[in-house]
Amino acid sequence: MLKTVAALLIDQLAPFEFGVVCEVFGIDRSDDGVPAFDFRVCGEQAGKPLRTSIPGVLVTPSHGLEGLEGADLVALPAALLREEYPPAVLEAIRAAHARGATVLSVCSGAFLLGASGLLDGRRCTTHWHHIAEFQRRFPEAKTDPDVLFVDEGDIITSAGTAAGIDACLHLVRRELGSSVATLIARRMVVPPQRDGGQRQFVELPVPECSGDSLQPVLAWMLDHLAEEHTVAGLARRAALSERTFARRFVAETGTTPHKWLSTQRVLHARRLLEDTTLGIEEIARECGFGTAALLRHHFHRLVGVSPHDYRRSFAAS
Repeated sequence: MLKTVAALLIDQLAPFEFGVVCEVFGIDRSDDGVPAFDFRVCGEQAGKPLRTSIPGVLVTPSHGLEGLEGADLVALPAALLREEYPPAVLEAIRAAHARGATVLSVCSGAFLLGASGLLDGRRCTTHWHHIAEFQRRFPEAKTDPDVLFVDEGDIITSAGTAAGIDACLHLVRRELGSSVATLIARRMVVPPQRDGGQRQFVELPVPECSGDSLQPVLAWMLDHLAEEHTVAGLARRAALSERTFARRFVAETGTTPHKWLSTQRVLHARRLLEDTTLGIEEIARECGFGTAALLRHHFHRLVGVSPHDYRRSFAAS
């Protein structure tokens, strides 16, 4: 049963992610039928102000590391990345987990959790912007860059910022039921559960080439996305044999002509969904997919949600 929640803070914490944990677990909503939590704000030392990522804003924890004792949940909000984390804090996280506490990280709080060693061999996630750095530091963790959160039972990790809301509400739903999670979500004016993953928020830039020999062909392809393209036709434009063109294309872009073209068409579709009122069929033709069904297939594969759901979230008003 989820009764005692300890938010563990370190220096240069992120106020929003800490606020998410406070909003879900730190506010007494017993009048609405939500069970009240014993909520503790903990740091390495009680009463010692901690800097936040916003200059001039400080947070002072009321508990030291002893506040983790007896906690059913230890929440690790995001903080600015650093090369090393306080050894006493890492040991306190490991000890709380060994005693049976669930550990939840929000956004880059996964780096603190990873430094504790508790993510080795486990599925996890963090903000898409930090995925490469996270994988470099914690190669034993099984990082999933596409999801909003990962529930491994006694360890839950969330993606960036607002995905922490999804993870916290998921934990409430898991431990206390859907009705309690819905009550909290309604007060927060957020959906009790979002669809899709964080792929829909990831920037997908045009892949760069390591050389310039195919740059004119790539630029021409981008200007003619609506047209049909074959490797043979592209090779003739590049004045290369098909085999040489295919080999050089992979060497310079890191992918095949078909996959590169599909990615650029999806990128163009994203822009049209955001900035125009064109219908899905029109966008499919404009991008070179031909049919709405083909657009939906490639869009969902790359972005993680349908074109309709993407437009609903990101279209300009």
